Amino acid sequence: MISLVTRFNKDSGFTLKPVSISPDERDKYYYGFANEVSWPLFHDFSSRCNFYPSYWSAFQTVNRRFAEVIKGHLAKNDYIWVHDYHLMNVGQEIRHLNVSKEVGFFLHIPFPPLDIYLRLPWRFELLESLLNFDLIGFQTPRDLRNFIQCARTLVKGIKVEGKGQLRTLKIGGHHVRVGSFPISIDFDEFANLASNQDVADRATYIHEQLPGEQIVLGIDRLDYTKGIIERLEAFRTALWRYPELQQKLTLVQVVVPSRRQIPEYGHLKTQIERLVGEINGQFTRAGWVPIHYIFRSLERPELVAYYRSAEIALVTPFKDGMNLIAKEFCAASVGQDGVLILSEFAGSAGQLQKGALLVNPHHTEAVAEAIYQAFKMPRPERRKRMKKLRTAIRKQDIYWCVDSFLEAAIHRRLNTFPMAADYVPQFEMV
Repeated sequence: MISLVTRFNKDSGFTLKPVSISPDERDKYYYGFANEVSWPLFHDFSSRCNFYPSYWSAFQTVNRRFAEVIKGHLAKNDYIWVHDYHLMNVGQEIRHLNVSKEVGFFLHIPFPPLDIYLRLPWRFELLESLLNFDLIGFQTPRDLRNFIQCARTLVKGIKVEGKGQLRTLKIGGHHVRVGSFPISIDFDEFANLASNQDVADRATYIHEQLPGEQIVLGIDRLDYTKGIIERLEAFRTALWRYPELQQKLTLVQVVVPSRRQIPEYGHLKTQIERLVGEINGQFTRAGWVPIHYIFRSLERPELVAYYRSAEIALVTPFKDGMNLIAKEFCAASVGQDGVLILSEFAGSAGQLQKGALLVNPHHTEAVAEAIYQAFKMPRPERRKRMKKLRTAIRKQDIYWCVDSFLEAAIHRRLNTFPMAADYVPQFEMV
């Protein structure tokens, strides 16, 4: 572990500091509380939660250890920025260590509505911990509203002030700012890479190897929140209801390995592969296989080549904090003729609704109809929609997101930090 950190520190511009935890703590904190409590609960899958007291105890212990490492490496003018659901208790633990510096937090996953959040046995403790941060950032206005509703209901005497993207919660003499700062991508990086000749050649090769007029692309981590099974069923429904799609449309489904130590994810992989085989067995014709299935990670150039080769992206999670796959596909669509089919429950739907075909991923027939609509969509309409999508993503890219958070946190923007040619910005990450 230490040698990996040392090698990374050498050229990265980041200074990493290790936080040591035991195998038992890892199992109960990461595989337990993070992945069997926080992840399913915050994605509205409370039936998949395991509310074991030992998970909560390990979560508190490991968050305390992170706080101790942070305190041990603080410099005079540091701002502490904590990220994601694994570290929701760090703000409180930092305060227990008498650290008075400003501490911000950004939640990358959704925040659940009150009726879902109430199922958490430690609902008061976790909410109290979160309110120890000075600024809490969420992905969408929906998540912000959910958090405020939970705080108003569960915290006695709390007052909410302000409107729009940034609000203030007042609890006695303590003020906490809460806001929505939708995360994004480096638009130019993806657009420039997609325009690279090597990537263009790869995209051409992919299309040549997959006979058919159009490619539908799905890319997801292996996870039950992504709606992969239902997407495959929707694709099968589209082939059955609209026979003219057969031999003219190919689904490329990339599944990136994730959390394979958790048995449920292994079962999901088996289900996906069984269904892919079943659909291919049902519809394959000479020279054409309807689903091209990939189970591995893709290097960035290969990933962008798949984005560029696809005419249609099928992004249908049951719930997502944001979903950057949708944004990456649009940025890489340099021909501006791709079609994005997007779940209305993805955080990115709010930003991309004017150009995407929004669908309910639970409605198999509606998703199938959207696939057919995308396949038949005239080129002028494709270009009109994609132009809107690319404009929205370019305007609110990752730099806009970071600037928005930093302005709310410390009244600064990225371009105010020293970036001289001989200066490498240093950050400490634990």
